[in-house]
Amino acid sequence: MKSLFKVTLLATTMAIALNATQVMAAETAPAAAATPAATAPAAAAPAAAEASKFKSDDEQAAYALGASLGRYMENSLKEQEKLGIKLDKDQLIAGVQDAFANKSKLSDQEIEKTLQTFEGRVKAAAQAKMEQDAKANSDKGDKFRADFAKEKGVKKAESGLLYQVEKPGTGAAPKDSDTVVVNYKGTLTDGTEFDNSYTRGEPLSFRLDGVIPGWTEGLKHIKKGGKIKLVIPPELAYGKTGVPGIPANSTLVFDVELLDVKAAPKADPKSAEKPAEAEAAPKAN
Repeated sequence: MKSLFKVTLLATTMAIALNATQVMAAETAPAAAATPAATAPAAAAPAAAEASKFKSDDEQAAYALGASLGRYMENSLKEQEKLGIKLDKDQLIAGVQDAFANKSKLSDQEIEKTLQTFEGRVKAAAQAKMEQDAKANSDKGDKFRADFAKEKGVKKAESGLLYQVEKPGTGAAPKDSDTVVVNYKGTLTDGTEFDNSYTRGEPLSFRLDGVIPGWTEGLKHIKKGGKIKLVIPPELAYGKTGVPGIPANSTLVFDVELLDVKAAPKADPKSAEKPAEAEAAPKAN
């Protein structure tokens, strides 16, 4: 019954978390109480009417847990439909009701076996869809890069990176060990934006060799004050796995502005001669 328990536990946990979040939000919003809407008698009436639907706090809590479980299962059913698996909602509800009435049509062993089989179907369907999407993303990326390569001023590196320098900048090009400060916007080939330092209102600072290969290589083509467009193939980005917000095999498009380049601090010769003493200092604290 582990699979069933996992589903029930997750749904119940989500319900409790949802309820706790709502309570915390109410407790941590004193400023809202000063607004006209919050202090008007009419605004408090609906809340009182809602509370009167339940005879006790326990009754309302039970309903809230059930409603949260229902929302969770509804979302799960929608996700499964995307995989080509369509479960009968009426049967799901019937199963819950029968379990509470202790008259289940299936034994515990049958339930466990059925859920194990179902879990296997979901995993297989998810894997198939992932592979299908990855192939589609790869094909879209190949076409996008081929088209971009034809644009004026676009250059292609041996690695497959495509770049278009909009402004070269001045000074020395950054090295792997340098820290760079950039503003940027990142999109997928269809224009979907997944990251943007401009909208966050804060540039990003990082060591150049600490990011995806496409960035490490690409930013070396401009200097401080420069601007560049990078079109990065999957193998120089997040590859066949992807990350949240970036599907597998995605070609990424970045508009990058190099605001500053900070050279790595030089190593202290004395520290290099006596590594043991340098390591002892933190231990002494």
